Amino acid sequence: MTQRIPIVENILSANDNMAGRNREILDRAGVFAINIMASPGAGKTSLIIKTLEALHGRLKLGVIEGDLATSIDTDKAIAAGMPAVQINTGGDCHLDAVMVSQALRSLPLSDLDLVIVENVGNLVCPASFQLGTHLNVLIASIPEGDDKPYKYPGMYKGVQALIINKIDLLPYVPFNMDYFQQGVEILNPGLITFPLSAKTGEGMEAWADWLVAQVPLKDK
Repeated sequence: MTQRIPIVENILSANDNMAGRNREILDRAGVFAINIMASPGAGKTSLIIKTLEALHGRLKLGVIEGDLATSIDTDKAIAAGMPAVQINTGGDCHLDAVMVSQALRSLPLSDLDLVIVENVGNLVCPASFQLGTHLNVLIASIPEGDDKPYKYPGMYKGVQALIINKIDLLPYVPFNMDYFQQGVEILNPGLITFPLSAKTGEGMEAWADWLVAQVPLKDK
């Protein structure tokens, strides 16, 4: 047990150093990047595709897709018209900065304004590993239940924006929005939140407008 803490600290320190290099690469290219995290089935890929549609003509997007296996989500992103790179973690429950560094080399950064990183579906591991993105965004979905901020405080503390997806299901699924938002506010006061439905498009305009405001204009 005496060796575990130093080893974990060394791993996280090395990851943070690489994350810093990733940020430098993105900044030099004039590209803004966000790390999207969520549990499996929360709607990460569908949200990304709807975001592409909402930002058409406003921003040029690229995607880094993280998954345990398969390229299903990457294929969907490419079919939607986005340059996309697949990372298969081979069982790891999160992306890390080294994986993202390798993926960045395969994206046409000079042609992009925004890179969206879709992390592995998990509400625990991804919270500890910085990737070099400018913002961390969490997607919560109505079917997951309203207790997730209380069960996974580490994830909710470490993000700069929160999306509440699948609000079209509110009439059909027991979900106390006040209870949920109270838990979020305790952990991350003032966290900007976007209730929306990637299926119906409700709320997507506010999310897209906010993203555009975060992305600095490239020098022409």
